[in-house]
Amino acid sequence: MPDLQEEMKRVKSRVDDMILNQLLPKSSRIREVDLLYTMMRDYPSRQAKGMRPFLCVTTCRAAGGAEDDAILTAACIELFQNWILIHDDIEDGSELRRGQPALHLKYSQALALNAGDALHARMWEALLKNESRLGPERTVAILSEFSKMVNETTEGQHMELGWVASKRWDLRERDYYDMCTRKTSWYTVASPCRLGATIAGAGSRVLEGLREFGMALGVAFQIQDDALNLVGDQKKYGKATSDDILEGKRTLILLHLLEEASRSEKDRIVGIMNKSRGSKTKEDVSYVLSMMDRYDAVGYARKRAAELLKEALSTLKGIRWSGERESAEMLSSFAKFAVEREW
Repeated sequence: MPDLQEEMKRVKSRVDDMILNQLLPKSSRIREVDLLYTMMRDYPSRQAKGMRPFLCVTTCRAAGGAEDDAILTAACIELFQNWILIHDDIEDGSELRRGQPALHLKYSQALALNAGDALHARMWEALLKNESRLGPERTVAILSEFSKMVNETTEGQHMELGWVASKRWDLRERDYYDMCTRKTSWYTVASPCRLGATIAGAGSRVLEGLREFGMALGVAFQIQDDALNLVGDQKKYGKATSDDILEGKRTLILLHLLEEASRSEKDRIVGIMNKSRGSKTKEDVSYVLSMMDRYDAVGYARKRAAELLKEALSTLKGIRWSGERESAEMLSSFAKFAVEREW
């Protein structure tokens, strides 16, 4: 079986080539439009893992489809990833993306929003190109899955943003899981896999199995992402560490800490988390981190991620594949990587 990392890079290279050389415009004689095109190509040109297009292509092959049939849709998944990241960075006030300044800091918030909108439009335009290769029925099915993915992701994002805006703290683990399945599971795992299977002509049982697989693995992936935000290597991770504390995010790590902390500790933590990003001091962040360490909140969350990974792998094992066994095994390898990665 090929090396997972090398296979991810190979697929990402094909997707990048399609995005940068076929789907996105390169230049314009109008200066302002030329800048727009430059901004649209910015995030897609930065180094990234390409997990979602990899899942689309690999699932397609595991379900008996041809890789060439899936590359366009995989590229559109990557376009989706990039335009929502532009908006996400603005909404969260993030400063770094993939090791470089966020687009709204590199240019301006208004210009970055417009560039994200432009990428969004190009995504839908590109998806229509599937009709000539896959036919109208599968093209409509692909568009339907994309619509589901966009709706679930924006609902989950609104839940997370709403908790911060309303300073809501009456949350439990089940609330976090619900938010993650919407915000992360659909667009990170479930939809990329289901899109690949749809392209291959897989039946409803395979699609349902991939939904269950995606729900569990997506939450596990997000838990690990939350952990890396606190304890990961910034150079490898590509975002500023402790950003989630600065942004006031309700992670499983934080919710567990609040369950375990004393009343006085909880009051201080909530007081810090309710501050605006600019009002939080280094001492504030250090205190929250020290409390997380005292109560092993990261360790608790990672144990839960490991349990969810086990659930995901069990579901994946039960899917009946009609294509390459090697690709099906690669999906299992990816699942383990997604939860055990350090970047």
